[in-house]
Amino acid sequence: MDQIIRIGIDTSKSVFQLHGVNAAEQPVLRKKLRRKEMVDYFTKCQPTVIGIEACGASHHWARLLTSLGHEVKMIAPQFVKPYVKRGKNDAADAAAICEAMSRPTMRFVPLKSEDEQAALMLVNVRERLIRVQTQLVNAIRGHAAEFGLTAAKGVRNVRSLLQRVSEDKTFPAMARDLFATMAGEFERLQEQIKEMDGRLLTWQRNNEVSRNPHPRLWSMHTGRKECRLTG
Repeated sequence: MDQIIRIGIDTSKSVFQLHGVNAAEQPVLRKKLRRKEMVDYFTKCQPTVIGIEACGASHHWARLLTSLGHEVKMIAPQFVKPYVKRGKNDAADAAAICEAMSRPTMRFVPLKSEDEQAALMLVNVRERLIRVQTQLVNAIRGHAAEFGLTAAKGVRNVRSLLQRVSEDKTFPAMARDLFATMAGEFERLQEQIKEMDGRLLTWQRNNEVSRNPHPRLWSMHTGRKECRLTG
């Protein structure tokens, strides 16, 4: 078989589709591999350039394939789509990835280390907690308004609203119990968010890249704090 100069891989949870071309840009590899077969195949494969569409597990596979001696390039999905020549399926996507990565003006997604991904996970966990907190605060305000109690905007005013509810003896006992349940949930969320803030601040103080802004950095805004990751 002709030497493969480039392989596009369409990744999935269980079966991966490979599309490889030779120096004449002729397809010489069309192959499906199960997830557990990937390492063995690419360990034996001659070092080559591999393209992967940037997705949830792409950084993991890029690090793994790089460790096996291959050069891995990740492409954002929107840059792959124009090169899909026929109905969308795994084989067509793999071929599109293979073609897209050959373009001289193609922009690639930088590979993140495990530490960088852990920091990104920390940001995402905090953002999810903030969303849950917002939903809970809106629910507390809405239910309180149904009983004629309101409070100024802002999370900091929720505690005083809950305190007023607990002290108002005109509230039905069931309503007070339910507000108490929401109050407990609110306090737990506050503690969790405070913990995430502390971890973010510690990470930012200990991360050299975060302390030295550079054009290649990208920022993730997390409310009161901002942390920077390479990308």
